[in-house]
Amino acid sequence: MQTSVFAAWTDVSSTAPAQYPQVVRPEEWQARARAHAARAQPWVDDRIVRRAHDRKHAINDFLFEYYPYSPTKLATWHPGHGVVLEGPDAKAYLQYSGYIATQEGVTTDSGALRKHRARLDLALRILTGTMSRPAGTGCFGLHEWAMVYGQDQEQVRHAYLPLRVSPAEVSATVDSVGMRCTHIDAYRFFTPEAMPLNPIEPTRETQPDLEQPGCLHAGMDVYKYAFWFSPFVGSDLIMDCFENAVRIRELDMRASPYDMEPFGLAPVRVETAEGRREYADAQRELMEHTNPLREQLAAAITLLLENL
Repeated sequence: MQTSVFAAWTDVSSTAPAQYPQVVRPEEWQARARAHAARAQPWVDDRIVRRAHDRKHAINDFLFEYYPYSPTKLATWHPGHGVVLEGPDAKAYLQYSGYIATQEGVTTDSGALRKHRARLDLALRILTGTMSRPAGTGCFGLHEWAMVYGQDQEQVRHAYLPLRVSPAEVSATVDSVGMRCTHIDAYRFFTPEAMPLNPIEPTRETQPDLEQPGCLHAGMDVYKYAFWFSPFVGSDLIMDCFENAVRIRELDMRASPYDMEPFGLAPVRVETAEGRREYADAQRELMEHTNPLREQLAAAITLLLENL
């Protein structure tokens, strides 16, 4: 049974974005495309097979359903903005939105990028704002508990997952430990009874001012901000963010009131003082791996804005 989300951790492979333009020979970019497809294939195959057999997975389904980036998109390599792909095979990229043909080869279209200006500004504001704030490590993952607060097994969002604690224990834990959620996309799923227990009311408008680097959901959202701008943000960085989000989601669900042992994941018992210490330690470790991805993505978005 897996007891740590970091057992198979690998170093972030992406590098800072290169200056424009960068011309890449066919043998180089085709090798990179094959390597990316091989890296994504286990996740893609797992998703396709499970959907065909209607088998649910509390970790992996979330990464494809909550975040609307399909397996096909995840497996397709894009070099990123300012990279020119040489050779006749590069014309295959013209089937994708955002590409144009030039005398040198095929590259992304600055004109198509301009329509994303407002979203680029928003993502950069959120990413840089998050990195500027101290981490909050006292929430202990109780957002998942607040999503089932006051509910029976039949009422919970993930009804196919059995609760590992009783509804009474859920309520007692939330009431005694308290809520400290700063993330709108966790808070909006709280039960009506749980919402007033949170000391603040996160909104979409206040999100850029509230996000902080200790938040698991803010960490997973780095993946969202990366794929928002595909193909202008390269697929290597998107894949780094995806794999990071998987590991964050593992901790998210291990600390939840759901029984994750059928998925090979031991619980982090945040209803206990020892479990809360374990959660906070894992939260800080994940943050140390997430912040470099935030920095890389913020740098990539900054470069995109500078080249509009």
